[in-house]
Amino acid sequence: MRTVITLALIGALAGCTSTVEPTADNPDQVTEQERAVVANESNVLLAEWTGPYGGVPPLDKVEIAHFQPAIEQAMADYLAEIDAIANNTEPATFENTIVAMERTGKSLDRVMTVYGIWNSTMSGPEMQAIQAEMAPKLASLSDKVYQNAKLFERIETVWNSEEKAGLNAEQQRLVWLNHKNFVRSGAKLGGEQKERLAAINQELASLYTSFGQNLLKDEETWVVIDSEEQLKGMSADYIRSAAAAATERGLEGKWAVVNTRSFVDPFLTYAEDRGLREQVWKAFVNRGDNGGETDNNENISKILALRAERAKLLGHETHAHWRLEDAMAGTPENAIALMESVWPAAVARVEQEVGDQQKVADAEGAGITIEPWDYRFYQEKVRKQRYDLDATEVSQYMQLEKLREAMFWAAGEIYGLQFAQVSDVPVHHEDVRVWEVKDASGKHVGLWYFDPFARSGKRSGAWMNAYRSQSRFDGEVTTIVSNNSNFVKGAPGEAVLISWDDASTLFHEFGHALHGLLSNVTYPSLAGTAVARDYVEFPSQINEHWLATPEVLSKFALHVETGEPIPDTLVKRIEEAGTFGEGFATVEYLASALVDMKLHLAGDRPIDPDAFEKETLGELGMPEQIVMRHRTPQFAHVFSGDGYSAGYYSYLWSDTLTADAAEAFMEAPGGMYDKDVAKSFVDNILSVGNTVDPAEGFKAFRGREVSTSALMRKRGFPVK
Repeated sequence: MRTVITLALIGALAGCTSTVEPTADNPDQVTEQERAVVANESNVLLAEWTGPYGGVPPLDKVEIAHFQPAIEQAMADYLAEIDAIANNTEPATFENTIVAMERTGKSLDRVMTVYGIWNSTMSGPEMQAIQAEMAPKLASLSDKVYQNAKLFERIETVWNSEEKAGLNAEQQRLVWLNHKNFVRSGAKLGGEQKERLAAINQELASLYTSFGQNLLKDEETWVVIDSEEQLKGMSADYIRSAAAAATERGLEGKWAVVNTRSFVDPFLTYAEDRGLREQVWKAFVNRGDNGGETDNNENISKILALRAERAKLLGHETHAHWRLEDAMAGTPENAIALMESVWPAAVARVEQEVGDQQKVADAEGAGITIEPWDYRFYQEKVRKQRYDLDATEVSQYMQLEKLREAMFWAAGEIYGLQFAQVSDVPVHHEDVRVWEVKDASGKHVGLWYFDPFARSGKRSGAWMNAYRSQSRFDGEVTTIVSNNSNFVKGAPGEAVLISWDDASTLFHEFGHALHGLLSNVTYPSLAGTAVARDYVEFPSQINEHWLATPEVLSKFALHVETGEPIPDTLVKRIEEAGTFGEGFATVEYLASALVDMKLHLAGDRPIDPDAFEKETLGELGMPEQIVMRHRTPQFAHVFSGDGYSAGYYSYLWSDTLTADAAEAFMEAPGGMYDKDVAKSFVDNILSVGNTVDPAEGFKAFRGREVSTSALMRKRGFPVK
């Protein structure tokens, strides 16, 4: 198992459900008696994974009643394994301490994998109750490991031993990682300080749970539309989906715009009813900020105060300084410098975009001033006018299944991977499908699970999970990864059409999966995506580049009705519009990243989240026609766990690497499909996980340190 259950993982598992407690008249309620019965019987979650491909999670046999007893038993087993290492009377060595820790917690790892799947994609009242109860216990588990004085003494012994010099580079990296994690988590604190740190972590775990549950509850609301006339401008596919969403919610004969990005963004882009656009926009941007029991402002204030106190305990000026200590950026100042170097050009572009939109609105006699709920609508009109490019026209060639095939094909051309759908692997929902992945020689590499559609109880957005990490220190263990999305499901037999932006996101998340699939390390703690937060988005962002290649578009961007490939003329228009709207995209993102960083640089200053957000955006000169991509009360990246806290800048940092690396492909004879560059990318980036310093890995790939010029070129901003 990876050294310990990290605070980031605890946070991720603590923040993805809604606050509905089981009640006496709920037939799905799990009673204490039922839990006890399950605990005393064979619990499928505790068993080793069996079946093909080195074993697979038994997702078809999981019952809600399994979770709590399984987690508690697995935690007890894990602590017993840790204690055995800590109390070993033999002198501490790499093998009996560091490697021994890699062997611990396998049962807990299996249990938490399935627990995470249910919390993020199959949440319901009974899961929410379990999550609320287990979050502080899991945080306590982490502290019991990190604060085990005898264990840390052994790690410290190995860290300072002569033996370390004789270890290979990967082994030395593993020693470094263990020592660093323990020190950063309070191993050197005194007794009272450790007690306070443990109390903080447990309280934070509960607050993360509350934040995530509040957000999901607000996302499970909708705007009801009574007349199809109010949907003028929307595609027939969208109207059918809105009708289906209404029917699902007991509103037969009406239409529902569900409060998630996959429903809201298209509505704001095409709906002609301005009043409805405003209503939908306000519902979406005010998630977690509506007062009452789902309001997240108090949670955020408490989280920030506790994080500031924890950072001080650990010897750091602020939470931001603590978080960035082991990141590529190194310091908050470095991260802010990068963001502020891009901000002026992005704001200047927004001013141009708004001016262009206002001209269109004036020419139409709309009699309005552009507001935030108008931005996407008039931006689309400008796009169509300037480039003769209609996003609806493009989406007719963006079939979800064809794009999935495109991802497979590109991965085969670049990395030699082969994908074959399998039916002998259990899944947790009928929408989930599984593919076996092999390398060019036909050797099994791993499994890829795909869960593409939105449903009740599934958190919004798109993400990748590793169900099992690759390793080979105790025999070959192949990885299992998943991609999860929230596309709107079509009628049976009907192709699901998505936007160009959604297609980019699909390729992005698949890039994370490839990072896991192409891992080739010895120890699981160093495998795949277990890298610095501001490096992990690099492999995923670069994978977006293959979507726009002519090779992919000509083979897989096929018209939904005629089957004809996307015309070259349309592709050319897409290329010409490649940086169109970049002002909006960059500003809404950077605003979130800058507010995140400044919140966590405020130290122990009391924070009113809404007031701080407004004040900070005012100081930045935030254009009034745009809001943060993730307003503070809905910023799950940052407040449903430690995750991206003081780290949302990572996407920009990684994109600096991405833009530079993409130019390495484009400069090569084979372009984006150049075999030599691809091999170097695998050897120095994708396969090595956290076995090398990321800056050194990039330098080995590119032949030099990263340049920011490529980032500015990619976004269409002036290069200084």
